[in-house]
Amino acid sequence: MLKQIQGLHHVTSMARDAQENNDFFTKTLGLRRVKKTVNFDAPDVYHLYYADEVGLPGTVMTYFPFPNIPRGHPGTGEVGTTVFSVPEGTLGYWQERFAREGVSDVGADELFGQKRLTFKGPDGDGFALVETKDDTRPPWSKADVPADEAIRGFHSVSLRLKDGGATEELLKFMGYEDVDRSGNVKRLAVPGGGNGASLIDIETIPGGDRAAQGAGSVHHVAFAVEDRAKQLEVRKALTDTGYQVTPVIDRDYFWAIYFRTPGGVLFEVSTNEPGFDRDEDTAHLGEALKLPRQHEHLRTMLESHLQPIKD
Repeated sequence: MLKQIQGLHHVTSMARDAQENNDFFTKTLGLRRVKKTVNFDAPDVYHLYYADEVGLPGTVMTYFPFPNIPRGHPGTGEVGTTVFSVPEGTLGYWQERFAREGVSDVGADELFGQKRLTFKGPDGDGFALVETKDDTRPPWSKADVPADEAIRGFHSVSLRLKDGGATEELLKFMGYEDVDRSGNVKRLAVPGGGNGASLIDIETIPGGDRAAQGAGSVHHVAFAVEDRAKQLEVRKALTDTGYQVTPVIDRDYFWAIYFRTPGGVLFEVSTNEPGFDRDEDTAHLGEALKLPRQHEHLRTMLESHLQPIKD
């Protein structure tokens, strides 16, 4: 069993409109845009990162806004719900805020004894806020959300699968352990995961239709390791077990490896280094368009092509 995985690093999804996406996360949810860059594999598409003040692992929600992409169809073989942690007693504040902001499909429920507020993003993305006790991660304090109510980072993600058995075995190999079960949902956690971002829920739906990815779909979920040495250890262990893992890829703000899980979800393992301040001062994160070296020669074209984003 691996010991290097620390919990979630980031979650990356797809959207249709960059401005709408930016407004939802920075204004409605009160996160900070910590990076405005491009998709390394499709540089004519933004890659936008939203997080806490500095983009700590476990707080980072990222998006590829593909103009005019069709909306995804929810189903099995994907991340169903991305869950953020908020302080105890704050769901009433968020319910009122969502009503003012016109957020869709807002509902209240409880899972594993924790109160949740479920809601949809602009493209039908599945989200929830969960009240979490003793989450001491500092929030982004300069948004239009009081610090006492603000999002702290990820709480968990839910994997929606036809058969969760093989993915559960994979997660246990990655260092996760059983926590609880409620109906068709099984919860696993990284031991000693700290304040948050350490939980994975497996929702098993044997008769569910296969998901079709599009706007509102999660593209991949990334797990955190401390550094490149730990990442190489994880990569070797996964390949020795039979998984087809990509070579290490430099994503400027972290190094990444990718592999497909038995249930169909794309997993990434990302380093905590070097971080989002490698090319911008912390006070100005996410302000300028940052391009990877291999695409810098395209700057003039990209700046005229990419949709302007008004903050």
